[in-house]
Amino acid sequence: MSEKTKIAFFDAKDYDTASFDEAAKGRNFKIKYFETKLDEDTVKLAKGYDVVCVFVNDTVNEKVINSLTKKGVKLIALRCAGFNNVDVAHAANNIGVVRVPAYSPYAVAEHAMALLLTSIRRIHKAYIRTKDFNFSLNGLMGFDLHGKTVGVVGTGKIGRVFIDICRGFGMDVIAYDKFPAKDSGIEYVPIEEIWKRSDIISFHCPLTEETYHMVDKKSIKNMKKGVVLINTSRGALIDADALLEGIRSRHVGAACLDVYEEEADVFFEDRSGHIFEDDTLARLISMPNVIVTSHQAFLTKEALTNIAHTTLDNIEEYLTTGKSKNEVTV
Repeated sequence: MSEKTKIAFFDAKDYDTASFDEAAKGRNFKIKYFETKLDEDTVKLAKGYDVVCVFVNDTVNEKVINSLTKKGVKLIALRCAGFNNVDVAHAANNIGVVRVPAYSPYAVAEHAMALLLTSIRRIHKAYIRTKDFNFSLNGLMGFDLHGKTVGVVGTGKIGRVFIDICRGFGMDVIAYDKFPAKDSGIEYVPIEEIWKRSDIISFHCPLTEETYHMVDKKSIKNMKKGVVLINTSRGALIDADALLEGIRSRHVGAACLDVYEEEADVFFEDRSGHIFEDDTLARLISMPNVIVTSHQAFLTKEALTNIAHTTLDNIEEYLTTGKSKNEVTV
């Protein structure tokens, strides 16, 4: 029997180990789970491994990549779709990088709608009230989604599933995408029209130099007063300070955030016993019209199963053939 492929798995959580252990059954892998994130200090843990498996908040910069290659690591396997935390240009001539481009568009799209419904119907507030046997309806009035205009930024698989959900609620859908989906029946408009016409805007696009802080002071001023913003994509699409200012000025009616631009040292961790140092996030969370979840939109049984199997398939394919259909290239 050939020697097992050794995988160093960083930023491991209980749900990761359960899904990957199940997916690895019958495969020629030996996985070591590390709770710590990968960065310049922890990269030494990768010595002796063939592959490192990383997530959205691991740091895979030039120094980390150089250290990995010196240690003989052959592949960086992302167990997520996004790869903005990887210096792909530097990796190109040094080490392979693969990702999971689609795991469950339904998981993320459904979470986006769950956040929206929770926010506009004040479900989170009602839940807390009734726990104290307070059944007053004061302050719980919401609004119908039917007939409202939703602007969807990004119409990949997740964006299109979200559009289908919105249409099921009787909403009018407009969308922006640099690469419109052909024959989709989607009404595409310029991004400026998304800002101008939308009652609700939901983001389902990757983080690039072009989309970084696409929501800033200027774009917020161009949005409808009372607009609801939903972000289940990448935190840095939205300038958090500009969002806070928009909420405080009452121009932004509500924000539903599953991601945050400075989330790396906060999300996925229990910070309840610590003094919270991120003033912007603390102030956002304190706002009555802001809902924050900790990058959990992907967290369904189906998605975790798909992530685990696709990641291990990527590793097998790359180490066997030297390439993968899910390889990240410049």
